[in-house]
Amino acid sequence: MSLRSNSFGNVFSLTSFGESHGPAMGAVIDGCPAGVVFKEEIMQDFLNRRRPGSSSLVSARNETDAPQIMSGVFENKTLGTPIAIVVQNKDQKSEDYEALKKNGFRQGHADDLWLSKFSHSDHRGGGRASGRETLARVLAGSVAKMFCTQLYPELRVDAQIESVGVLKSHEESFDEKLSNLLMDAKKEGKSYGGIAALKISHPPQSLGEPIFLKFKSEMAKALMSVGAVVGVELGAGFESALAEGSIFHSVQNNESNPYGGIRGGITTGEDVLFRIAVKPTSSVLDVAKQGRHDPCILLRALVVFEAMAWLVLADQILMRRLNQL
Repeated sequence: MSLRSNSFGNVFSLTSFGESHGPAMGAVIDGCPAGVVFKEEIMQDFLNRRRPGSSSLVSARNETDAPQIMSGVFENKTLGTPIAIVVQNKDQKSEDYEALKKNGFRQGHADDLWLSKFSHSDHRGGGRASGRETLARVLAGSVAKMFCTQLYPELRVDAQIESVGVLKSHEESFDEKLSNLLMDAKKEGKSYGGIAALKISHPPQSLGEPIFLKFKSEMAKALMSVGAVVGVELGAGFESALAEGSIFHSVQNNESNPYGGIRGGITTGEDVLFRIAVKPTSSVLDVAKQGRHDPCILLRALVVFEAMAWLVLADQILMRRLNQL
């Protein structure tokens, strides 16, 4: 691979490395200033929320996901040098994927495209196309959160499930219905997509660089880079295309924050609001029954969305410092 396709960010940057069934996954974080208090509990919380094997509703792959800090941190503070973090893979079952060599590629996956593109690829668990790659994102996102909240203690990022399949989170007994839906899906080899709501509360004002580094475009890029994401909506989103302008831009309507906290690509200081659409997990029917797959990836993707938002925030906060004397 080339063209920094495994890296994200301009000033505060992540480089992701490792394959799903390789010895380890990890992240190199560059551009983090020195003096950030390193809080291991934040990183472990991110990892635990993303970790497979954490409940009966997600993949049964049982990884402890214990991070090893290799560089960039000393006496619980960042040094301003690259922060390298490694997480060992412990529970691979590569034999589950040997049939791919004989029986062809999995429907809905990118196995064939990776092989066509590079002529040599790791078929085990999807290699770097696996959802396990998001581990690197939560490692870096947790460090970004440490940096951002040290400067802005009130800043919050929260992703919540809005719907899974036809189930809506506001419905009565949603958790119970969701549990039943996904347990049945695992037995039957079915899968579901869903929609998440991402909210950035108390964001700093004036984040976002013209013209191609707008806050909204960097967030859209960050969220769309997550494997299962098929759509991102800001504020009123597609509903705004159906609205009449004098009503949409009225003072009364603005109280509902239709712009999603961003105007001209720059944060206003209001809450930033995104909605994210996730497709059904590609592994279905016999492939799902024989392997260890999530019937709905959205449950473990929430923390990944938060991590990507923290990365954008950290990057944009540092870029903003270059705007004025």
